[in-house]
Formats: sequence, C-alpha cells, structure tokens
Amino acid sequence: MSDSPKKILITGGAGFIGSAVIRNIINNTQCSVVNVDKLTYAGNLESLASVSNNARYTFEQVDICNRDELARVFFVHSPDAVMHLAAESHVDRSIDGPAAFIETNIIGTYTLLEVARNYWQSLDSSRQAAFRFHHISTDEVYGDLKEPGSLFVETTPYMPSSPYSASKASSDHLVRAWQRTYGFPALVTNCSNNYGPYHFPEKLIPLIILNALEGRELPIYGTGEQVRDWLYVDDHARALYLALNNGKIGETYNIGGHNEKRNIDVVLEICNLLEEMAPQKPKGVANYRDLMVSVKDRPGHDLRYAIDSGKIQRELGWVPAESFESGLRKTVVWYLDNLGWCTRVLSSTYQRERLGTIDREKS
Repeated sequence: MSDSPKKILITGGAGFIGSAVIRNIINNTQCSVVNVDKLTYAGNLESLASVSNNARYTFEQVDICNRDELARVFFVHSPDAVMHLAAESHVDRSIDGPAAFIETNIIGTYTLLEVARNYWQSLDSSRQAAFRFHHISTDEVYGDLKEPGSLFVETTPYMPSSPYSASKASSDHLVRAWQRTYGFPALVTNCSNNYGPYHFPEKLIPLIILNALEGRELPIYGTGEQVRDWLYVDDHARALYLALNNGKIGETYNIGGHNEKRNIDVVLEICNLLEEMAPQKPKGVANYRDLMVSVKDRPGHDLRYAIDSGKIQRELGWVPAESFESGLRKTVVWYLDNLGWCTRVLSSTYQRERLGTIDREKS
C-alpha cells in the first residue's frame, strides 16, 4: 500500500486506542479518516476534540453489527483501507456478561468482513490491489506464558482464558480465514497492554490515579504478581499506521512495549509519581501507597503476558519511543491536567459504583 494520501475507515475510533490512531493520522499525515463508532460506554468523542473540525475527519455513529448501515458507509465514503479496532474489551465485564462480546467481537467482525469484502470486489483492479484490511487484536488470545523468560511470537498457539480473549481469538481466525479463502487483503496485529492519555477510568492505571486522588482504596487482584508488557498508546498508534502501509497481506505482527511489570509495581510507581506531583493528599491519607488493598482475584486470571516485537522491528523498522517510566510520567501528568475529562466521562457514561473494580487489559 502506498504512503500517498488515502481515506481510511477506522472502526472503534472513539475508543482509547482508536482515538490515538485517528489523532496520529490527522496530525501527522495527509490521509482522511472516517470514524465508525457505536459510542458505547467506553467511546468518547471528546477524545477527538482536537481533530474533530479537521476537513479530513468524518464521524459516522454506526454499529458494526448493522450490515445495511455499514454498507451505506462504505458506499458513501469509498475508503482505501480499513483499520478494525471496534471491540468490547473489558475482561471483568466479559465474565459478568459475555453476550455483548460474542455479538460485537465475533458477529460484528464477521459483518464488517463481509461488507468490506463485497465493497473490495466492486473496486477496479488498481484500487483492489491497493486496498488493505487491518485487524487490530490483543496478546491475550495467546493465553498465559508458563515458562520464565518466554515471549509471545506470531506463531504462538492460541489459548484464550476469558470470554473477552476467546471472542478476540475468534475474530482473528475469521480475518485469517477470509484472507485465505477469498484472497481478501487482510493483516493482523496483536498488541500488549496499552496505557496513556484518554484511557477509560475502569482500566488499571487511570483507576489507580483517580482513586488515589480521591482517597479511595487502590484495589489489586490477589498479591499483584501478574506481569504485563506495557505499551504507550501513541507508540502503538504509530506502529499500526506503519503496519497498514508497509505490512504484508496475510501476515501477523506482534506489537509490545518491552516493559514487563508486575501489577503491584505499576501501582507503587503511580503512588511514587503522585507523591511528587500531587503532594496535597486527601484528608487522612499520609501516603498514597497506604490506600493499596488486595481484592479477590479474577476467575481464570492469566499470570504473565509478554510480547516479542522482533518481527515488526526487523521488517518494518518500528521501535517504541517511550520507556515505561517516561510514558507513565506523561500519563500521570495528563490525568492531573485533565480531571475534568475524567469527571465528564464518568458522569455521562459510567456507573460510579463500578469504579471500585479494576481491569488491566486493552480497550
């Protein structure tokens, strides 16, 4: 796919990663973007306020399970590529109610694939040859790493542990089947845990920041020994655009931050940063880390994820710009400077009592 200006249809563009991808494309390329998002609880157009008035940005409020509406969007906007990020992604929610995950992540992906395939087949030969469908997935499809020092590679067998990761694994398989059976020009990327600005407040890092500032408990599953590989969201956004343009059809690329951290160490580092940046604590709080509490572990909770990003580094030349320390500092600063955004997100789209739970996965 050429690097010339093109029109990219992005599903889930009002979500955490999707909005970062759109901001990156609008701010750093000449491409146009069509943002297709249902606007569920985790979708927030305020995350795109800085680019929403750009002539190269268009928003369509459409559910990817709605085949007629999707077909209309493709017909009206005639995209050159698709980046598919729309997904239900909260693991705890998938355990409590898996139906929405099956509907969006599996049925929605199937519906999008069929609409995109029919559209692709209607294009002339030159546009067909240039078209790309980029499916964005997660490292959780691989399951749990058992051996110390081992890493997920692109050929690691799938062993999902939660309804969420199982539904994402299913969507990955659908994309690969459409590529092989129909010759559909698709590729897949699997990422590690993202973090950064505009992350929905039920996720681990923003949850800990906001709870600490309010003097609320900082809940940690079990002993907090779970290990995750943390990837700054803007680094991921760059990698995704690079994969769309330079990745090979039919290939998979793993994207990780090379930042393995135990969850308890992530929480402790946030507490240390808040001691520095927000020394005026809530009444009765001597140290932010005193708010840490252990809660019952999640059913089927994977202990360790870690990604080998060697393939995308070798073949496409991508490397993360942020270390975990630099990225976390930027993230804490952003939340301290944007508490109003958090308040508006929580008051308009989220049941406040759920803030006492934690999730440490992608969205």
